[in-house]
Amino acid sequence: MSKSFRYPPPIITEPLRYFALFVSKLLWRIEYHGLENIPQDSSKGFIIAANHQTYLDPFWICIPIKRKYRFMAWEKAFEWFFVGRLIRYFGAFPVNIERATKESFKQAIETLRDGAVLVIFPEGTRELSDGKLLPFKPGVIRIAMKAGAPILPVTIQGANKVWARNHKLPRLWGKIKVFYHPIFHVPSTNENYEELASQLQRIIEQTPNSK
Repeated sequence: MSKSFRYPPPIITEPLRYFALFVSKLLWRIEYHGLENIPQDSSKGFIIAANHQTYLDPFWICIPIKRKYRFMAWEKAFEWFFVGRLIRYFGAFPVNIERATKESFKQAIETLRDGAVLVIFPEGTRELSDGKLLPFKPGVIRIAMKAGAPILPVTIQGANKVWARNHKLPRLWGKIKVFYHPIFHVPSTNENYEELASQLQRIIEQTPNSK
């Protein structure tokens, strides 16, 4: 549970943040846009909802975010000896991508009420190399509504050429852009979860203008 979860100390996370940024700029020439849309100074938790192109997406998304955060991750990944322990240490908790469990929903709500950032990939799995978004699952809307938390939509572009679902191994070159959109507030009076999930997907599908 988020209140009992011990977040990694800054002495661990800060050097890794700069190392990840250095490697990502060197190999994939990563660019960030819309950083002013990140609520860095708020004490309240919020959700990051992003398209999902590679296993590295959570790290790329969180490099500029100087907040404590957790991830909803595919439950099978926790069975991998090294990866499972690593992602759990850095705040991931398992979710069944076919049907959300009460425990994962509970951890998500507690994470947000603890003032942390919760990273969710509403597609539920990685995209293919064509970069086309998969249908969004409405769970992200249910969590946002229950916790009264805003959503920060994020678009990742170019990572589908680096390590998509139909790539066995990552490619050590490419051009990646990460866009942070304005905050999306879920109206408490609208319980049409599928409609709101579609609205969120349309925001993330947009091709922002990068300068």
